[in-house]
Amino acid sequence: MESNAPPLKAKSEMNDPYPNSQVVGQSILAIVGGMEVVQARALRILEENGIAPLKADVWYPMSSLLNSFQLIFEKIGPSTVRAIGRKIPDNARFPVNLDSLEKGLRSIDVAYHLNHRGSDRIGDYRYEQIDRRSARMVCDNPYPCDLDLGLIEAVCDRFRPKDALWVRIEHDPKSCRRRGDASCTYLITW
Repeated sequence: MESNAPPLKAKSEMNDPYPNSQVVGQSILAIVGGMEVVQARALRILEENGIAPLKADVWYPMSSLLNSFQLIFEKIGPSTVRAIGRKIPDNARFPVNLDSLEKGLRSIDVAYHLNHRGSDRIGDYRYEQIDRRSARMVCDNPYPCDLDLGLIEAVCDRFRPKDALWVRIEHDPKSCRRRGDASCTYLITW
């Protein structure tokens, strides 16, 4: 798909750490889906940041989406950002034929790179198996940690092993982007 998005601004114009990266509109629809009660507000925030009209097949500047998340976090709160993360698998491009928790969690990184493009280093979602019933996800991307938590929760809900009553996800306090670390780590047990 070729872009119909507005041209990206030069780094000097915006002080943008991701001047050459874009996000596909289909993925951005998670914001609208995650803000079900206040969808008009979601669309207004996206529009204020240059994402309008929102179309699934159009690519938008990543910086516009990051600015939108910052406003949502500040004006509405982290619970809404987490709810948006839970909607990502329903809206974004994701690999198909996934049949296990490990494959589902590994697919997050694949999906992330399917929904983003550009020459900037935008980070990853790294799955690491600890033992038979635990793993960790290391997220070194520029998105809010509440978004990642919601996304991981949604994938764990969808692919919870049949022999597990629950999947528990904990944000490792030793690593958090909110306080300036390079990544967030989530401990997952089932």
